[in-house]
Amino acid sequence: MEAQKVDMFIMTNAKYFESHQLPAIRDRLLEIDDSKWAIIQTLQFKDPTISLIVSLLGGQLGIDRFLIGDTGLGIGKLLTCGGLGIWAIVDWFLIMGATREKNVDKLRQVI
Repeated sequence: MEAQKVDMFIMTNAKYFESHQLPAIRDRLLEIDDSKWAIIQTLQFKDPTISLIVSLLGGQLGIDRFLIGDTGLGIGKLLTCGGLGIWAIVDWFLIMGATREKNVDKLRQVI
């Protein structure tokens, strides 16, 4: 794929991925053919900041985990009231990284 397209994709979507993963994503995007570009452009990534806000407001109910697609962990948090509050507090620090990992997984499925 063209380097300009890849660089534009990286610039517009960098907040959805961990910074240490960006060079590997860029290299992988440069290797693929142009036929997958339309699919890549239509991907909807979860915003880590929104996940953090939801975790702060509804983390004890597991809403943050349901939002990023971790249904099992969401049910666990819902049934335990966020691990009696401890799990909810821990997730305030982990949810942004988990969201970015889910975004990378979604991109890897396409490429």
